[in-house]
Order: sequence, then C-alpha cells, then structure tokens
Amino acid sequence: QVQLVESGGGLVQPGGSLRLSCAASGSIFSINDVGWYRQAPGKQRELVAAMITSGGRTNYADSVKGRFTISRDKAKNTVYLQMNSLKPEDTAVYYCHVEGLSYGLDHLDYWGQGTQVTVSS
Repeated sequence: QVQLVESGGGLVQPGGSLRLSCAASGSIFSINDVGWYRQAPGKQRELVAAMITSGGRTNYADSVKGRFTISRDKAKNTVYLQMNSLKPEDTAVYYCHVEGLSYGLDHLDYWGQGTQVTVSS
C-alpha cells in the first residue's frame, strides 16, 4: 500500500509563492506518471500539472503555464509543485496523484489527502 502525504499549503497574498510537497511511503513496482490536481468550490477537479516519469516530460494547464513547475526528487520519494505569481483564482484544494503498477502488476492510482491554497490580500 502506498500513502501520499501533502504539505506546503497556506494563505498567501497575490503575487506570492508557495511550494507544495507530496511525500510517498510504501512500495510500488513502477510509477508511470505523477501530477497535481486542484478543485475550487463549485468547480470540477482539474489537472494542473503532470509529469511522465520515464522521460520527465511535463504538461501544464494553460492557466498556470509559466507560473507553476512540477518536479520530482526520486531519492526522497517526493513530488513538488512550485507555484509563483499566485492569483486569487488559484485558490483551491490541491491534490497530488501517482499512477503506476504494483508488484503484482495491478494498475494503481494514489491520491494525497489534499492541501488548501488560499490566495488573498
């Protein structure tokens, strides 16, 4: 079983920065991709940033391109989301996600518990 623990959320002013962390514990045979999603009140959960682990290729939502950066520290089993130039519309609960295969070759999807990001003056 794999558990994802998120941290780094909080309250920041517009234009400020935050770095979210997603630490994994447990075991998994392989990880195909990792990502960050967010869900604001009254809205559907949306993909913010994703990374294909094999080649490091990344994908970002248009609304965050140039401001957010997803990265991974394999040695620390941690995924990060660096968020700069934050806007009020970035306010949401952010969830990390890991997709891969178990040692039994079952497809696995793991989600973090969510961390609140609030951008307000």
